[in-house]
Amino acid sequence: MAPKVLVSDKLSETAVQIFRDRGIDVDFLPDVGKDKEKLAEIIGQYDGLAIRSATKVTDKILDAATNLKVIGRAGIGTDNIDKDAASKKGVIVMNTPFGNMITTAEHAIAMMFAVARQLPEASASTHAGKWEKSKFMGVELTGKTLGVIGAGNIGGIVCDRARGLKMKVVAYDPFLSEEKADKMGVEKVDLDTLTKRADFITLHVPLTDQTRNILSAERLAQTKKGVRIINCARGGLVDEAALAELLKSGHVAGAGFDVFSEEPATDNPLFNLPNVVCTPHLGAATTEAQENVALQVAEQISDYLLTGAVSNALNMPSVTAEEAKVMGPWIKLAGHLGNFIGQMTDEPIKAINILYDGVVSQMNLEALTCSAVAGIMKSVNPEVNMVSAPVIAKERGVKISTTHQDKSGVFEGYIKLTVVTAERERSIGGTVFSDGKPRFIQIKGINIDAEIGQHMLYTTNEDEPGIIGTLGQTMGQNGVNIANFTLGRAAAGGEAIALLYVDAEVPAPVIEKLESTGMFKQIRPLQFDVA
Repeated sequence: MAPKVLVSDKLSETAVQIFRDRGIDVDFLPDVGKDKEKLAEIIGQYDGLAIRSATKVTDKILDAATNLKVIGRAGIGTDNIDKDAASKKGVIVMNTPFGNMITTAEHAIAMMFAVARQLPEASASTHAGKWEKSKFMGVELTGKTLGVIGAGNIGGIVCDRARGLKMKVVAYDPFLSEEKADKMGVEKVDLDTLTKRADFITLHVPLTDQTRNILSAERLAQTKKGVRIINCARGGLVDEAALAELLKSGHVAGAGFDVFSEEPATDNPLFNLPNVVCTPHLGAATTEAQENVALQVAEQISDYLLTGAVSNALNMPSVTAEEAKVMGPWIKLAGHLGNFIGQMTDEPIKAINILYDGVVSQMNLEALTCSAVAGIMKSVNPEVNMVSAPVIAKERGVKISTTHQDKSGVFEGYIKLTVVTAERERSIGGTVFSDGKPRFIQIKGINIDAEIGQHMLYTTNEDEPGIIGTLGQTMGQNGVNIANFTLGRAAAGGEAIALLYVDAEVPAPVIEKLESTGMFKQIRPLQFDVA
């Protein structure tokens, strides 16, 4: 059956058609996002949800979203999505960070011009029939120092445009290297230096606990007298009340704000100040940008639902369509390894250690790790997936570590998964052969070559005659058919293991009969999703 997607906000018809063209069943209900009750009533039907800013995806909506796998936001901001609740629910949250980069950067530059030349006030005055030429004395951008807070995608474009205007650019960004700054033609500085030197300051960072009020009252007070401040990023980055006072005092010469701490903004300390230009969150409001992000989110949701490719996800490692094809068997292997250990481990897990060797060490290790952790967690929570598993592990205080190394053995690549509990360590290794099928190659340090079946029985014992006969006889007498089996031992007379492939789950009474023989240290029925 085709995946089903709900478009609950106003997206272009072209974007909606992308879903249809790719064989996805899509319902275009652009007003339902504003109706919380109706959205909660119908959301359980859908695998995907495409939204803009009007739809609020709350924990209650997510509780009702019993089949939802992915939410795609046409735009950058995801403040209208409860991302923690989505992650716990196992729902991928995607945005489209590149579709409106140019548009938002251009808006910031336009705001700089508008503030520098007092264009809105001058326009209103002229429309009123006044000719107040001497009243609107502006300043040039050429030769001024622009301080850019956040030199990522949008901030980087602003830096480029500002250099084209012959401005001196200083940038603050914790992730900006000196080498990258040199290539961009900007000077990397700390935040205090930026605020003291800049004639114009523009912000291009997301709103997080670390960036909230990044321009606080204290930091605003240390800015250069006559500075002009532009915010086209996110409301809440600037202490608006403190800025209003500095604008009134003349310390700050002007400001241009497209975003506000509360939106829709019907009242704000910056409103009605003559040296402030305000716009209603228009950063992405161009025909080109709206079309771009709509098309992008439709493609991203379609790719995930049809191929497993993950793009621009906020709570899941990105996996391209090409990676998904190559990594598919390895992702399955990681999940099977985790599932094996999860079914074998009854006590609380303290740590998960994963070794990636050979060809697999060059792959997307984040995605592989998520799959392994999900496999482990499925034994206690069948609903867990690659999105929710790391969240659950973190909540339980499980430490996850990974190591990768060049090819070190006979296999082109392998994964070794080890879990640590208060009582023991348990490990299993696996690889993917040229036929694309995952295999177990080592359990408890004992080498084996075992394909993975839907129903299996795992046993351990001292290596002695009669074990295989007992297993076969007991199974046969109780109507359990053995399709195949794999054996392994550490050394003659040492510890041995057996993996039996059976046609159906082994009944509990059969396991009890095997245990009553006293020949086995451990007997554990296992199940794997091999679809």
